[in-house]
Amino acid sequence: MATADLLLHPVRLRVVQALLGDRTLTTGELHTELPDVPAATLYRHVAVLADAGVLEVVAERRVRGSTERTYRLVVAAASVGPAEAAAMSPDEHRRAFGTFVAALLADFDRWLGRAAEEPGGPDPARDGVGYRMTGLWLDDDEFAGLLDDVRAVLRARLDNAPGPGRRRRLVGTVFLPAD
Repeated sequence: MATADLLLHPVRLRVVQALLGDRTLTTGELHTELPDVPAATLYRHVAVLADAGVLEVVAERRVRGSTERTYRLVVAAASVGPAEAAAMSPDEHRRAFGTFVAALLADFDRWLGRAAEEPGGPDPARDGVGYRMTGLWLDDDEFAGLLDDVRAVLRARLDNAPGPGRRRRLVGTVFLPAD
């Protein structure tokens, strides 16, 4: 199965997102983070991702006669490469983008649900939540420079480990040419 096919399933995409940030989780911990996904469904999708090399087993331990595995995301295997993206049809791109947007919306809804239970309710400034579109006039070289800058900013922080005061934050990017 191609990487795009693997990642276009909403449950598998959510599993991948749950492991972003160099996290390691057991299937039980994944189920705690994705409680709306039936356990059997989650186990099946984790197995598909592991068989495809998108997830790797980093630990195993015996629990009540079965083996509990701890998984980590193989980041290089969890993205669609340029060659595969170039070979996708317009409908496949539409489906991929729709899956991405649906996952983003679901993450936003989960934040709203958690934040609604906090004193004062949802507070984007407190939680560092933001969304906006900006129009930039750039030629191809300037746009390539912007991409290099964004990659450098993110790369400088990718190795941050969990620690006191740190929250895992999801960063999504979309670049579209406008008419």
